Amino acid sequence: MNSPSVSILMPVRNAANTLRETLGSIQSQTLTDFELIAVNDGSEDDTSNILHTYSINDKRIKVVDMVKGGIIKALNHGLALSQSNFIARMDADDLIHPKRLEMQLQHLQDNPGLSITSCLAQPFPHNSYNKGFHRYVDWLNSLTTSLEIARDIFVESPVPHPSVMLRKEELQSLGRYQDHGWAEDYDLWLRYFIAGKQIGKIPKVLLYWRDHPSRTSRTDSRYSVENFLKAKVYYLLRGPLLYRDTIIIWGAGQMGKRISKHLIRSEAPVNSFLDINPRKIGQTLRGRPIYSANHLPTLWQQSARPVVLVSVGSHSARSLIRNKMQNWGFNETEDYWCVA
Repeated sequence: MNSPSVSILMPVRNAANTLRETLGSIQSQTLTDFELIAVNDGSEDDTSNILHTYSINDKRIKVVDMVKGGIIKALNHGLALSQSNFIARMDADDLIHPKRLEMQLQHLQDNPGLSITSCLAQPFPHNSYNKGFHRYVDWLNSLTTSLEIARDIFVESPVPHPSVMLRKEELQSLGRYQDHGWAEDYDLWLRYFIAGKQIGKIPKVLLYWRDHPSRTSRTDSRYSVENFLKAKVYYLLRGPLLYRDTIIIWGAGQMGKRISKHLIRSEAPVNSFLDINPRKIGQTLRGRPIYSANHLPTLWQQSARPVVLVSVGSHSARSLIRNKMQNWGFNETEDYWCVA
């Protein structure tokens, strides 16, 4: 038998309330030559029965029942069973545009230098409006090019996991999904980045992303802010901070405090902080001096291989700092990185 054009990888746990709608969305794809590998991760509701019922009538749906082992084990188990070199991720509570598979497969085939393709996302249902989630999706949707995604990859996870299609051989060569104690998808994007791979995006809404209180990102500690910071520092030290002799952190607020803690614990050469708050300037943080932001050009000249980490959570403040750095002649992703 010929391999399917796309393998859809969908771990499922206790998704009986949304599963039928999701499966209908998948079955409505204009690209019909796919296989859906649904890995039932020890569900305790009617998930397994629903999956097996659908698989009887649709041979493209392949159900794997396993003892609860968590999403990473489920993903890697399903990946090992996949038959296509193109893997589309899907979650059991989301919906997709009918042309998602068709468009993403074409995007990867037309762009051999692209490792991952994503798309724009639309939150739903609208009556469960969560401001934080919607702000995050607005930010995600503002990143539409590979350069923008790479530029902001240390700000936050730049693509939704259930929105991506990637190449199986590359995913396997980069170590599949791994458990480092933080979000498995953000870890994967950072590993792709460190390896010099490109992540792209189709600027069209192809994912309808369901928001609800029991989302894994809200219930699993691996998705906490603290663990995201650990992931950032781990990969910053293996990429942008490699061979740097001086780290200057712009932001002596909460985010600057938290990321500097992990950097200093890793013995990174954190030299000083910058801030615009006159009450902080002249003080110290973690034993390092806090200077006025305008002192940066002077500090820069005192080191051989310095780098600035902009650790300011406000989107508007980040934009202002970017403008300031550009006016001073600093190049983003070379001289400085935004990390919050």
